[in-house]
Amino acid sequence: MKETNDEQLMTEVKNGNLDSLIPLFDKYQVKIYNFFLRYTHDKEASEDLTQNVFSRIISYRQSYNEFYSFKTWIYQIARNVHIDHYSKNQYFTSDYVQAEDTVSETRDAIEEMEKQQKEQTLREALGFLSMDYREIIELSRFQDLKYEDISKITGNSVGAVRVKVHRAIKKLKEVYLQIA
Repeated sequence: MKETNDEQLMTEVKNGNLDSLIPLFDKYQVKIYNFFLRYTHDKEASEDLTQNVFSRIISYRQSYNEFYSFKTWIYQIARNVHIDHYSKNQYFTSDYVQAEDTVSETRDAIEEMEKQQKEQTLREALGFLSMDYREIIELSRFQDLKYEDISKITGNSVGAVRVKVHRAIKKLKEVYLQIA
């Protein structure tokens, strides 16, 4: 059986075979959910926003261009969904605290507490950054997108993306060290 890539699957979806969306959903659902979770800190909102992305994929499937990366296209949709959500809920804040990672039984409790404190400090530091900086860090570091893909998603040149990532990381370090 021949393995199909994301672009081929999305082309099939575009042509009316909605079952081809299933493997794309399986592959990207958790990634898109985590993308939103880092922004909203709200599990339910992240689930809703993730569903919204896949609803938009179905609604806007005719606009997909098979000559471009599906990964870039889905993150552009996710970005737009987040912008729409943020503009409607600017003042919404959540007390959600991300669940701790599963810890091996051999890990020392003190090390775990230090790790949790560092993660909390990082989340706090990210919260102090501008939306642009949080977005660029999310896409480049947490979603592991290439600068070229981020360029297509944000509409900035690759050089501008590099500069933004550098500045965002520098600012994150400054804020992190002030909080820590």
